[in-house]
Amino acid sequence: MGGFILRASKTIVATVAAIGSILLAAGCSSSSSSTSPAASGTSSASTAAVDASTATSAAAFGGMNGLIAAAKKEGQLNVITLPDNWANYGAIMKAFTAKYGIKITDANPEGSSANEISAINELKGKSTAPDVVDVGSSFAVSGDTSGLWAPYKVATWDDIPTAAKAANGDYYADYGGYVAIGYDPSKVKTPPTSFKSLLNPIYKNQVAIDGDPSQTGSAFAAVYAAALANGGSLSNIAPVVAYFKQLKSVGNFVPTEGTPATVQSGATPILVWWDYLLASEVQPVVKGFKVVIPSDAQYAGYYDQAISATAPDPAAARLWEEFLYSTQGQNLFLGGETRPIEMSAMISAGTINTTEEAALPKVPGSGALDLPTTAQNTTAENVVTQQWPSVSG
Repeated sequence: MGGFILRASKTIVATVAAIGSILLAAGCSSSSSSTSPAASGTSSASTAAVDASTATSAAAFGGMNGLIAAAKKEGQLNVITLPDNWANYGAIMKAFTAKYGIKITDANPEGSSANEISAINELKGKSTAPDVVDVGSSFAVSGDTSGLWAPYKVATWDDIPTAAKAANGDYYADYGGYVAIGYDPSKVKTPPTSFKSLLNPIYKNQVAIDGDPSQTGSAFAAVYAAALANGGSLSNIAPVVAYFKQLKSVGNFVPTEGTPATVQSGATPILVWWDYLLASEVQPVVKGFKVVIPSDAQYAGYYDQAISATAPDPAAARLWEEFLYSTQGQNLFLGGETRPIEMSAMISAGTINTTEEAALPKVPGSGALDLPTTAQNTTAENVVTQQWPSVSG
């Protein structure tokens, strides 16, 4: 999304740049896991004759058995910017290797989406180049425009909502979450439930976001959500400036980068961040830490998967995607406190881990959200870039 290139600790970059609406709440989709020839396990084609770099589904290999054989022959997979504690990727990578015996090399685990794009370009033709990426939506779109991705549709393609994928299979959402309010109940005696409630003077010197929203995507998402709660819309983020000025004038807003450490120390006992990062990074270090999705704004964002068009291990790259979008892979994302993109279809099919699903913060209302278009995001970025200094200055 333009200038929003930082992803501190792999901070999610703003939101899905997709057209239309998407139902994100439990049970809001009637689709069920599809079974295609690619998922049948049959292998009628000779894998030796398959050009894995142009395969657009497992059917090109004669089915999953053929894809697995081709990927095992390559024997390795290059991923990039996947911290072990991010979205349960540590467990996901271990499970993939255990299942298929394919070694994974994870380059630059603490990098950004921008770093991933740079690596694709700079390492093209080398065996160390990334095979796949996990990037913020704006980077998925820009990479697509630059011709960086190879189209591929996983067996469960129909279970990925239309608004969350490129129609030709160039990229597709994998996991995400909601902007939420996290707080330390040992220091915050009255639980905040909304952006409006954060204006209460009892929260003096307690409220933070995770950095400058003109630089950090998750901070941008936090202010976008605040705009929605204060009369704004996906096309009009301007009300957020007045809101944060008011939050600052009553003494509640702490203009510093909120982190698990600042919550733990008491410097920012209230942190507005993604629900899954509050759960996975703050809850483990702050006893009793609570996470609530604000009642006056439900704002969601997703990351996207894409296969490099010049992947050195094209079959392994495609098998990786099949694994991520399988029931096992999607439930592993869920185990990382994120909301897997096929969540609704899995609920309908009865294949979701109900214990872990029940542990997610509850979404107020119906959970039906309109996701901003690329144009709306660009407009919002410009407003924040121009006007945020009047808040932070």
